[in-house]
Amino acid sequence: MVRISKAALFLFATTFSSVAGFSAIPMSETRTVITRDIKTPDPVPFEGQQGALELMSTGRMYRYNVKSAEESVVSLCEKEVTDYTGHKYCVALNSCGSALMLLLKTSGLEYGDEVMSNAFTFGAVPSAIEHAGGKAIYVESDYNHVMDVEDLDKKLGAHPNCKHVLISHMRGKIADMDKIAEVCDKHGAVLLEDCAHSLGVMWNGKHTGHKGRACAISSQSYKMINSGEGGFFLTDDAEMAAKCAVYAGAYEGLASKHMTVPGPEVFGDLPTQLPNYSLRMSALAAAVIRPQLKTLDERIIKYNARYNKLTKEMEDRVGKYLTIPQNTPGMSPVHDSLQFNLDPSVTDEQVQKFLDECAAHGLPVELFGHKSNARNFVNWGFAPAEDPLPMTTQMLSRACDVRMPLMWDDEDFDDMADVLVESLLSVMEDK
Repeated sequence: MVRISKAALFLFATTFSSVAGFSAIPMSETRTVITRDIKTPDPVPFEGQQGALELMSTGRMYRYNVKSAEESVVSLCEKEVTDYTGHKYCVALNSCGSALMLLLKTSGLEYGDEVMSNAFTFGAVPSAIEHAGGKAIYVESDYNHVMDVEDLDKKLGAHPNCKHVLISHMRGKIADMDKIAEVCDKHGAVLLEDCAHSLGVMWNGKHTGHKGRACAISSQSYKMINSGEGGFFLTDDAEMAAKCAVYAGAYEGLASKHMTVPGPEVFGDLPTQLPNYSLRMSALAAAVIRPQLKTLDERIIKYNARYNKLTKEMEDRVGKYLTIPQNTPGMSPVHDSLQFNLDPSVTDEQVQKFLDECAAHGLPVELFGHKSNARNFVNWGFAPAEDPLPMTTQMLSRACDVRMPLMWDDEDFDDMADVLVESLLSVMEDK
């Protein structure tokens, strides 16, 4: 555990504040300081590094520059993803944003159609809706950071022409998916799942992404699998899978070099009827992903153990000032990051002081409701909310987000707990 004197902390904090705009000054003689990088991504396993080097030595980085699907690194990766999630079909893409857009395109969205989604999600989700030609309508998110079922029912009733619901499992938190599916069925809406944050998360014993008609997962650097950028379109719907492969760039019969798409009878004349958006995953990305799939379960165990210890420590020490979002009964979580809600009694000024205190002690803590946060719906000027969202607005104003880098040591998470607790107490109790 790192401890530092008040004088040294004063110099650290004032220097940090002059560079980064923070003004917090330590309030006690000794305070915990974190010196490790919170944005440390998971490294690529040696097997993945070797696979990438081999591809570069041959120059065959284009997924279709092989004689058969069985020789394609990307096709093998797609098969391994379906083995893990239990889906029948999979198409690897250049990003999860592309996968989200294609969820809508392949499920029949027409230009100008309305799409319901969480008011609390990342800006990439409304961006995908806009990219697909849709118009976003936002559903309230509750204090557990998930879509509010009652508001979904209410808004689908108020928008009878809306026939698409794209639910986002933000930070791996899952709403009651049985009830969500029931509401979508009631209103005749297609349910699609953004599983960018929920790789490894289960709902009633099945991997997330099976309640909807199709789903998307991510391999962007801060997700459970890391290829820098990348995504996967997953479904059991043969027509959607065929359309996705064509949109992604399977032209002139190249679908035969896939292992996880339907047969040629499903493709028919799709390659001449649909545009080629060139959204394919490169073989390099697939090569670095494949060995990471093998270690998912053991990494999940490690993440969850650290999360459980960290949240218990926070609840025991400062539980009167915050709450931890609760898991929906029926889900098996993957806690690869920490979220908590500061109590409504904490003022806006105290929230900012808490954030400044954490930053001055080496721990960047994000406020979802900050005016610059891309997860705050007020910043989506390209797809603005037309109706008030009071529940989401209040939640975001107190909802905090902290990364949990896998490469940190267990002792670093003890330091994280101390910085969070000490910073909150320094603000709330002037200690």
